[in-house]
Formats: sequence, C-alpha cells, structure tokens
Amino acid sequence: MSTAAPELPPLREVIARYGIAAKKSLGQNFILDQNLVRRIARAAAPLAGHDAIEIGAGPGGLTRALLGEGARRVVAIERDPRALAALAELAAHYPGRLTVVAGDALALDPAELTAPPRVIVANLPYNIATALLLRWLDRITAYERLVLMFQREVALRLIAAPREAAYGRLSVLVQWLCEVRILFDVAPSAFVPRPKVTSSIVLLQPRAEPLAPASKAMLERVTAAAFGQRRKMLRTSLKTLGLAVAPLLAAAGIAPTARAEELPVAAFCALARAAAAIERG
Repeated sequence: MSTAAPELPPLREVIARYGIAAKKSLGQNFILDQNLVRRIARAAAPLAGHDAIEIGAGPGGLTRALLGEGARRVVAIERDPRALAALAELAAHYPGRLTVVAGDALALDPAELTAPPRVIVANLPYNIATALLLRWLDRITAYERLVLMFQREVALRLIAAPREAAYGRLSVLVQWLCEVRILFDVAPSAFVPRPKVTSSIVLLQPRAEPLAPASKAMLERVTAAAFGQRRKMLRTSLKTLGLAVAPLLAAAGIAPTARAEELPVAAFCALARAAAAIERG
C-alpha cells in the first residue's frame, strides 16, 4: 500500500547536484521514470511490515518507490561515495525508515543487516548480478522473495528448461532453490545512460525445501563438470570430478550417453547425492 511521500526534488536535479554521472566501471544505469520504479516496487508486494534491501541504489529512484510503497525499512547498499550523499539527503526525509550502508554488496550479507520478514528488490549492477545471486543462494530462505533486474540474456538462463539453449549451471542451481519467473521486460530507453541490451524483472520465490535433496557444494561441483563440456556425453564430461564415472551414473540412474543440457534439476541432484556417497566410501 502506498504511503504519503514528502516533497522530493526531481532525480535529475539530485544527479546534477551531486555529480552522479553513471560510471560504467560500477555497472551503473539509472532509471528516472518513477512510474516504472513504482511498478518494480509493487512487484515485490506486500512490502508493509517488511525490510527491503536494495543493491546499488544510486541517486535513489527505486529507493523512493520502496519507501513510498510502504516498506517498513529500506536498507540501501551503495559503494559510490557520490550517491551516498544523495541517499543521506533522502534518509532525512524518511526518519528511521532508510538505512544507507556504504560498501561492496559482494562483501556483505544482506540478511545480517535486516530483520525478517525481508525482501530484496534491486536494479542490480550488470557486472556483478550473477555473482550476487549465487551468493544469496547460500541463505535463500532468509528472504520472502527477491525481485531483481537482470540483462534479459541472464533472465532467460534463470528460467530455462532442459534442452533449451539458455539452460545451464545457473538454471539448475537457482531452480533447485527457487521458483522463478520473468515478470516484465524493461527497454534500453528506460535507462540513463541507455544500455545496449533489454533488461528483465525477475521474481524469485524461495522454496520452503529444495526441489530435491542434495549438498549445495556437491551440486555446484557436478554442474560445473557437466556444463563445462555441455555438448559431450556425461561419461566424458564428469571425468573432471575425479570419480569413477560409470558407477556414479549407474547409482544416479542416468544413461552414460546423456548430456548435461538434457537433464532436469532433479537428475543433477541425484548425481550430487551419488557423488557424495562415493566420496564417503
């Protein structure tokens, strides 16, 4: 539910006053359209009674929307000192509801900075988006939902099914722990500066339990080996695991001639369980 917002200066004015020209090195592309950022914030509803975590808040466009849509508290993680000053100004308009954290999102655990129930809503910097998501998978049940912007190419990898060109290691690891769907696309013209690619807003709903039993560490190893040579049969690609491949595949009930791109998530979990059992002896 939207809450009454204080009178705030236009984002373009904030950007000019603090000299926040987008930096390619920080993966920055700002959205100035407040209707669009409100749509993104509403995709994470309900926000009332929730802490909302934002990564790379920049001049605070999405931050304003999250506050306006009723988030109990917004924690904005930002490493650009120019943006920190602008966000501090915004925090003064929302006493006690906006906490600005200066730092590298890759070095921070958002769950440690917030109280449950919590959500992550972010226009992720393209250059670290996948790395951030993989880190968050370690504690994915700490979040009620994640609404994240990715390059469409990455978004398609997140939702891809077996035998689709985009299906790969990222698809398996994310779908193992989350239900994933693309909500809508964002055209390059919505950003300043304008990127060369279309972006997508993705909803990730953490599963109460993983799709199938498996050790995350072993599942990461198995998928890295299998997709490292995705066009080869598993009897060849899985040799990099350092295990006897024939017994491994037999234990998992998978044909030696199968290829990584053909296997559903549950089959990779079976491989991970079998590999762990072989290593235990």
